[in-house]
Amino acid sequence: MLQAICHCGAVRIEIPRKPRSLTNCNCSSCRRRGALWAYYRMSEVRVDAAPGATAGYIWGDKCLCLLRCATCGCVTHWEPLVVKPDSRMGVNARNCDALALGQVRIRQLDGAASWKFVG
Repeated sequence: MLQAICHCGAVRIEIPRKPRSLTNCNCSSCRRRGALWAYYRMSEVRVDAAPGATAGYIWGDKCLCLLRCATCGCVTHWEPLVVKPDSRMGVNARNCDALALGQVRIRQLDGAASWKFVG
């Protein structure tokens, strides 16, 4: 079990295992936030945050909500707006302890144009 914790500790996310890979997306939102996304089924992830501890941002095709800590501003995760039994979510691995995370392959996603992995 790994944890992703925002800077102030108000948002803690428990993930079941080290990700197989991380995604570095260059879309206008992700590149500004510097996120490295690890993907999991929503049923595998536990978000521990008091009501009101996160603030959401919805844009573009309005299919997901990007969440950040309302206190320190760290982007913590994203969730789909329409949740299905097999829905997945993204957890910002930059909030994980680097030593606990270890070496993980980083894939480059061209979210700005082609929506294809380029590396």
